[in-house]
Order: sequence, then structure tokens, then C-alpha cells
Amino acid sequence: MDTEERREKLLSFLRNAKKPLTGTQLAREFSVSRQIIVGDISVIRATGTTIYATPRGYVLPEDVPDDTGLVATIACHHDKQNMRRELEIIVDNGGFVRDVIVEHPLYGEIRADLMLGTRHDVDVFAKRMDECEARPLSMVTSGIHLHTIEVKDDESLSRICSQLRECGILSEV
Repeated sequence: MDTEERREKLLSFLRNAKKPLTGTQLAREFSVSRQIIVGDISVIRATGTTIYATPRGYVLPEDVPDDTGLVATIACHHDKQNMRRELEIIVDNGGFVRDVIVEHPLYGEIRADLMLGTRHDVDVFAKRMDECEARPLSMVTSGIHLHTIEVKDDESLSRICSQLRECGILSEV
């Protein structure tokens, strides 16, 4: 199989996937290295196809909730110990966490896709962070960061903000 054929099949796999697919899974499927898959994903993205790289694997926008509700950006501030609590509050109240955004003093805005919509998603994300001994992206800005979240209505957003405020996580900037 040549490179172009592999990329077409890779995109087909992503379209037909019922859940996110990791680079390791895809590498195994195509008998190539994970780095080859990362490169293939980059080339596919360069052609204009949106592929999200989430902590659980690669997903296409069709696999992500659509914009039928409200999209909001919330500012948060907390240490690593409160990261899980923050994410649980959002998903427990019907929110979907699209990303995390920090404003780096040298590089400017840095955004990472999260795509977390359930407690299970949060558990997988937290477990992965522990396994690779990673620090949250927000640690480069002393805990200050933004999340783009989706909610079904104003009431859900209000509930999320209220609970985050009660926990001292919501940043009132």
C-alpha cells in the first residue's frame, strides 16, 4: 500500500470509528510507526480536513457534539489538584469541554483539544495525564486558562459557573 492509499484508508477508519482512535492503534492497523500516523494526520489536515487530536485519540468533527446549544468560553484558575474537580463539574452539569486555552508570554495563544463530555472521558484524561506524568497546560500560566464549552441552555451554563465559583475555580476576569 502506498502513502496516499494509506492516508485514504486512515481517513476512512476515522470516519467509521465509533470512538476515538489512538495513534498507536492506527499504527498497528497499518503496520507503520506511530510517528508515520502523526505525519499522515498532519498531511490530511493540511488538505483542509478537520481532525481533532484528543487525549483519547483522533476524532472527526462528526464525532463531536454539534453546535445545537450554546458555546461559551469560561476563564478558570486552579492548581493541578483541582483540575479533575473542574472538569467533573462541567460534564456533570451537561457541559462538553472542547478545549483548554492558555496565553503564553512568548508563543501567544496555545490551544489543546480535550473533547470531554462524560465522567468516563474525564477519568481517561486524568489517568493518561498521570501515566505520562504530564502537567496541565495551565501550569505555564500559573493555573489561569480558558475552556470552550458547549451546553444545551443558559441554565446549564449558569449552573456550571455557579459551582465553579463556589469551588473557587471560576476566574472573574
